[in-house]
Amino acid sequence: MAALAAELLLPVELAAQVPALQQAAQPYTPPQARRQFVTVTYDWLYIWPLHLDNFPIEDLVGMEVDEADPPYDYRTPDGRTLVDVVEFKRRGHAVGMTVYPFGMSVGPTLGIRGSIENLPDIRIRFDGPGRPFDSYTFTGGIAYDIGAGVYVADRAPGWGLGSYAFVIGGFGKVTSDTIGGRRYFAEGGGGVQTGPVGFELSLKFGWNKLSEPVEHRFLSVPLNMRATVSF
Repeated sequence: MAALAAELLLPVELAAQVPALQQAAQPYTPPQARRQFVTVTYDWLYIWPLHLDNFPIEDLVGMEVDEADPPYDYRTPDGRTLVDVVEFKRRGHAVGMTVYPFGMSVGPTLGIRGSIENLPDIRIRFDGPGRPFDSYTFTGGIAYDIGAGVYVADRAPGWGLGSYAFVIGGFGKVTSDTIGGRRYFAEGGGGVQTGPVGFELSLKFGWNKLSEPVEHRFLSVPLNMRATVSF
Protein backbone atom coordinates (compact mmCIF):
# COMPACT_ATOMS: atom_id res chain seq x y z
CA MET A 1 0.00 0.00 0.00
CA ALA A 2 2.82 2.41 0.85
CA ALA A 3 4.59 1.57 -2.42
CA LEU A 4 1.40 2.35 -4.37
CA ALA A 5 1.05 5.74 -2.65
CA ALA A 6 4.66 6.60 -3.47
CA GLU A 7 4.09 5.78 -7.13
CA LEU A 8 1.01 8.03 -7.21
CA LEU A 9 2.85 10.98 -5.58
CA LEU A 10 5.93 10.80 -7.87
CA PRO A 11 4.28 12.58 -10.86
CA VAL A 12 3.03 15.34 -8.56
CA GLU A 13 6.53 15.95 -7.16
CA LEU A 14 8.04 16.03 -10.68
CA ALA A 15 5.41 18.54 -11.85
CA ALA A 16 6.23 20.78 -8.87
CA GLN A 17 9.93 20.78 -9.84
CA VAL A 18 9.37 21.73 -13.52
CA PRO A 19 9.10 25.55 -12.97
CA ALA A 20 12.32 25.58 -10.95
CA LEU A 21 14.11 23.53 -13.63
CA GLN A 22 12.83 25.85 -16.38
CA GLN A 23 14.02 28.91 -14.48
CA ALA A 24 17.46 27.37 -13.95
CA ALA A 25 17.70 26.55 -17.68
CA GLN A 26 17.22 30.20 -18.84
CA PRO A 27 20.36 31.65 -20.50
CA TYR A 28 22.37 34.27 -18.62
CA THR A 29 21.89 37.81 -19.95
CA PRO A 30 24.74 40.17 -19.03
CA PRO A 31 23.85 43.74 -17.99
CA GLN A 32 23.60 46.19 -20.86
CA ALA A 33 24.98 49.73 -21.01
CA ARG A 34 22.31 52.39 -20.58
CA ARG A 35 21.59 54.33 -23.76
CA GLN A 36 22.95 57.86 -23.94
CA PHE A 37 21.28 60.56 -25.99
CA VAL A 38 23.41 63.70 -25.54
CA THR A 39 27.17 64.37 -25.24
CA VAL A 40 28.56 67.79 -24.31
CA THR A 41 32.23 68.48 -25.14
CA TYR A 42 35.06 70.93 -24.51
CA ASP A 43 37.98 70.83 -26.96
CA TRP A 44 41.64 71.75 -26.97
CA LEU A 45 42.79 72.32 -30.57
CA TYR A 46 46.18 72.11 -32.22
CA ILE A 47 45.78 73.38 -35.79
CA TRP A 48 48.10 72.26 -38.60
CA PRO A 49 49.08 74.87 -41.26
CA LEU A 50 48.38 72.60 -44.22
CA HIS A 51 49.07 73.75 -47.81
CA LEU A 52 49.41 77.44 -46.98
CA ASP A 53 51.25 78.00 -50.26
CA ASN A 54 48.18 76.84 -52.21
CA PHE A 55 45.51 78.20 -49.87
CA PRO A 56 45.35 81.13 -49.30
CA ILE A 57 48.66 82.50 -50.67
CA GLU A 58 48.25 81.49 -54.33
CA ASP A 59 44.63 82.67 -54.22
CA LEU A 60 45.74 86.04 -52.86
CA VAL A 61 48.72 86.47 -55.21
CA GLY A 62 46.89 85.16 -58.26
CA MET A 63 49.60 82.74 -59.39
CA GLU A 64 51.70 79.82 -58.18
CA VAL A 65 54.41 80.41 -55.58
CA ASP A 66 57.63 78.63 -54.67
CA GLU A 67 59.59 78.42 -51.43
CA ALA A 68 61.86 81.40 -50.80
CA ASP A 69 64.99 82.14 -48.82
CA PRO A 70 64.64 83.73 -45.37
CA PRO A 71 63.32 86.13 -44.22
CA TYR A 72 60.57 85.29 -46.74
CA ASP A 73 58.62 82.04 -46.94
CA TYR A 74 57.39 82.08 -50.54
CA ARG A 75 57.99 83.92 -53.82
CA THR A 76 56.40 84.03 -57.27
CA PRO A 77 58.42 82.42 -60.10
CA ASP A 78 59.22 85.85 -61.56
CA GLY A 79 60.50 87.07 -58.18
CA ARG A 80 58.25 90.14 -58.25
CA THR A 81 56.25 89.13 -55.16
CA LEU A 82 57.73 87.94 -51.87
CA VAL A 83 55.58 86.50 -49.10
CA ASP A 84 56.25 86.39 -45.36
CA VAL A 85 53.87 84.35 -43.16
CA VAL A 86 54.08 86.48 -40.03
CA GLU A 87 51.66 84.45 -37.90
CA PHE A 88 49.65 81.25 -37.99
CA LYS A 89 48.13 80.63 -34.56
CA ARG A 90 47.97 76.91 -33.91
CA ARG A 91 46.22 76.61 -30.56
CA GLY A 92 42.52 77.12 -29.96
CA HIS A 93 39.43 75.90 -28.14
CA ALA A 94 35.94 74.70 -29.00
CA VAL A 95 32.67 73.64 -27.42
CA GLY A 96 30.16 71.25 -28.91
CA MET A 97 27.20 68.95 -28.43
CA THR A 98 26.29 65.65 -30.07
CA VAL A 99 22.73 64.30 -30.10
CA TYR A 100 21.95 60.61 -30.75
CA PRO A 101 18.30 60.45 -31.87
CA PHE A 102 18.16 56.67 -31.36
CA GLY A 103 20.51 56.54 -28.39
CA MET A 104 24.08 55.24 -28.20
CA SER A 105 24.91 52.03 -26.36
CA VAL A 106 26.36 49.12 -28.36
CA GLY A 107 26.64 49.01 -32.15
CA PRO A 108 26.18 51.72 -34.81
CA THR A 109 23.94 54.74 -34.38
CA LEU A 110 23.29 58.15 -35.90
CA GLY A 111 24.97 61.20 -34.35
CA ILE A 112 24.19 64.86 -35.07
CA ARG A 113 26.91 67.24 -33.88
CA GLY A 114 27.11 71.02 -33.57
CA SER A 115 30.21 72.93 -32.51
CA ILE A 116 31.72 76.40 -32.14
CA GLU A 117 35.49 76.50 -32.60
CA ASN A 118 38.37 78.94 -32.99
CA LEU A 119 40.00 79.33 -36.38
CA PRO A 120 43.70 80.22 -36.62
CA ASP A 121 44.82 83.85 -36.66
CA ILE A 122 46.67 84.38 -39.96
CA ARG A 123 48.89 87.36 -40.79
CA ILE A 124 50.74 87.54 -44.12
CA ARG A 125 52.99 90.31 -45.45
CA PHE A 126 53.67 90.89 -49.15
CA ASP A 127 56.70 92.64 -50.60
CA GLY A 128 58.07 93.43 -54.07
CA PRO A 129 56.84 95.41 -57.09
CA GLY A 130 54.28 92.77 -58.05
CA ARG A 131 52.54 92.49 -54.67
CA PRO A 132 48.72 92.57 -54.84
CA PHE A 133 48.48 94.40 -51.50
CA ASP A 134 50.68 95.07 -48.51
CA SER A 135 49.23 92.53 -46.09
CA TYR A 136 46.49 90.02 -45.34
CA THR A 137 44.96 89.60 -41.88
CA PHE A 138 42.45 87.04 -40.63
CA THR A 139 41.92 87.30 -36.86
CA GLY A 140 39.19 86.41 -34.37
CA GLY A 141 37.91 83.66 -36.64
CA ILE A 142 35.12 81.42 -35.35
CA ALA A 143 33.45 78.48 -37.13
CA TYR A 144 29.85 77.50 -36.38
CA ASP A 145 29.46 73.90 -37.62
CA ILE A 146 26.64 71.40 -37.91
CA GLY A 147 27.07 67.87 -39.22
CA ALA A 148 25.92 64.26 -39.02
CA GLY A 149 27.58 60.88 -39.15
CA VAL A 150 27.86 57.36 -37.81
CA TYR A 151 29.02 56.41 -34.30
CA VAL A 152 29.94 52.78 -33.57
CA ALA A 153 30.05 52.09 -29.83
CA ASP A 154 30.94 49.30 -27.44
CA ARG A 155 29.97 50.93 -24.16
CA ALA A 156 30.21 49.12 -20.85
CA PRO A 157 27.48 49.08 -18.20
CA GLY A 158 27.88 51.23 -15.11
CA TRP A 159 31.36 52.66 -14.65
CA GLY A 160 33.06 50.08 -16.85
CA LEU A 161 35.43 51.28 -19.55
CA GLY A 162 33.92 51.39 -23.04
CA SER A 163 34.94 52.83 -26.39
CA TYR A 164 33.52 54.16 -29.66
CA ALA A 165 34.58 55.51 -33.06
CA PHE A 166 32.90 57.95 -35.42
CA VAL A 167 33.04 59.70 -38.78
CA ILE A 168 30.96 62.79 -39.58
CA GLY A 169 30.71 65.53 -42.20
CA GLY A 170 28.87 68.80 -42.55
CA PHE A 171 29.01 72.52 -43.23
CA GLY A 172 29.32 75.75 -41.30
CA LYS A 173 29.59 79.51 -41.16
CA VAL A 174 32.82 81.50 -40.69
CA THR A 175 33.00 84.86 -38.91
CA SER A 176 36.02 86.99 -37.98
CA ASP A 177 37.01 90.52 -36.97
CA THR A 178 36.78 91.72 -40.58
CA ILE A 179 35.43 89.11 -43.03
CA GLY A 180 33.11 86.13 -43.11
CA GLY A 181 32.36 83.14 -45.28
CA ARG A 182 31.31 79.52 -45.32
CA ARG A 183 32.98 76.16 -44.90
CA TYR A 184 32.69 72.39 -45.20
CA PHE A 185 34.28 69.83 -42.92
CA ALA A 186 34.88 66.14 -42.34
CA GLU A 187 35.97 64.63 -39.02
CA GLY A 188 36.94 61.19 -37.79
CA GLY A 189 38.12 59.84 -34.47
CA GLY A 190 37.18 57.88 -31.38
CA GLY A 191 37.01 57.94 -27.64
CA VAL A 192 36.84 56.07 -24.36
CA GLN A 193 34.25 56.44 -21.66
CA THR A 194 33.60 55.36 -18.10
CA GLY A 195 30.16 56.14 -16.78
CA PRO A 196 29.10 59.59 -18.08
CA VAL A 197 32.63 61.01 -18.53
CA GLY A 198 35.09 60.36 -21.32
CA PHE A 199 37.85 61.57 -23.63
CA GLU A 200 37.93 61.83 -27.42
CA LEU A 201 40.71 62.27 -29.96
CA SER A 202 39.87 63.28 -33.54
CA LEU A 203 41.19 64.97 -36.66
CA LYS A 204 39.03 67.49 -38.50
CA PHE A 205 39.51 68.87 -42.02
CA GLY A 206 37.90 72.29 -42.53
CA TRP A 207 37.67 73.87 -46.01
CA ASN A 208 37.10 77.59 -45.42
CA LYS A 209 35.96 79.92 -48.23
CA LEU A 210 36.11 83.72 -47.92
CA SER A 211 35.35 86.54 -50.36
CA GLU A 212 37.58 89.46 -49.27
CA PRO A 213 39.96 91.01 -50.26
CA VAL A 214 39.58 88.50 -53.14
CA GLU A 215 37.97 85.08 -53.36
CA HIS A 216 40.26 82.76 -51.41
CA ARG A 217 40.33 79.58 -49.33
CA PHE A 218 42.36 78.06 -46.55
CA LEU A 219 42.49 74.70 -44.80
CA SER A 220 42.23 74.33 -41.03
CA VAL A 221 43.18 70.89 -39.74
CA PRO A 222 42.87 70.77 -35.95
CA LEU A 223 43.81 67.80 -33.82
CA ASN A 224 41.01 67.74 -31.24
CA MET A 225 41.58 66.59 -27.66
CA ARG A 226 38.10 66.55 -26.23
CA ALA A 227 36.65 66.10 -22.74
CA THR A 228 33.10 64.71 -22.78
CA VAL A 229 30.10 64.38 -20.47
CA SER A 230 27.18 62.24 -21.66
CA PHE A 231 23.68 61.59 -20.39
